[in-house]
Amino acid sequence: MTGHVTAPVAALADELPGWATLLRAPNPGPMTLDGTNTWLLRAPGRAEAVVVDPGPADEEHLARIAGHGPIAAVLITHGHPDHTDGSRRLADLLGGVPVRAVDPAHTVGAEPLAVSTDPTGDRSTLELAGLSIEPLATPGHTADSVCLLVEHAGERAVLTGDTILGRGTTVVAHPDGNLADYLASLTRLAAYRGVTALPGHGPALADCGAAADYYLAHRRARLDQVRAAVAAGDRTAAEVVARVYADVDRSLWWAAEWSVRAQLEYLGLPTGESGGPEARLDQP
Repeated sequence: MTGHVTAPVAALADELPGWATLLRAPNPGPMTLDGTNTWLLRAPGRAEAVVVDPGPADEEHLARIAGHGPIAAVLITHGHPDHTDGSRRLADLLGGVPVRAVDPAHTVGAEPLAVSTDPTGDRSTLELAGLSIEPLATPGHTADSVCLLVEHAGERAVLTGDTILGRGTTVVAHPDGNLADYLASLTRLAAYRGVTALPGHGPALADCGAAADYYLAHRRARLDQVRAAVAAGDRTAAEVVARVYADVDRSLWWAAEWSVRAQLEYLGLPTGESGGPEARLDQP
């Protein structure tokens, strides 16, 4: 549970919903896995579609997306560049189609995306391309992270962005990301038992709730490791990374340090940032 996870954390989906098409961007890498997943959503028989996460500013990829038009709207799960750099160019290619994100900085020609924050209260639901799309507030990976609960004809899926990946686990991108928020968001997603998860990277998963459960257990186990590292005398975030993430390739330790700083903040310990990357945890 506490080792570096590279495999899917839940069973893979046997098939995608009939209204979802995956257009994967050509930007594979350690942080993007096979590349950023751009999702094209269109109810059967409908002309217009919805695009989720255009991905990088790659002209061939954006032209491929535009070739599936007409497009009613572009939705963004969070503001990291591998999901958003192509947004404005795609909007231009599509003749000014609105781009909607929680963060106004990533919104083009429309109001920012309103999100549902209370499952028992008012819902912020969009009716687009013959689909019911409910943006769910799921901060943690980033402050602006949102998942999209999509439903058509009784078939549901959750587009999880980077909150839940198709393989492995994600980082809490401190200081923008927050571990307390992330744990609350995973708890919320755990309610979607048996609902397909369409992630921002990697393959589709059969059960969003099961994936969220695994992520919660993994995060809590990592917290125990961080507590133990500090008790053993580690006094910088880098020292904690070297102990807790020893099984992770060193080329990814910079990203692991984001998560460690988020974990230290969650535990009420200094993150080391005020004094630079080598600030010591025992400094006042």
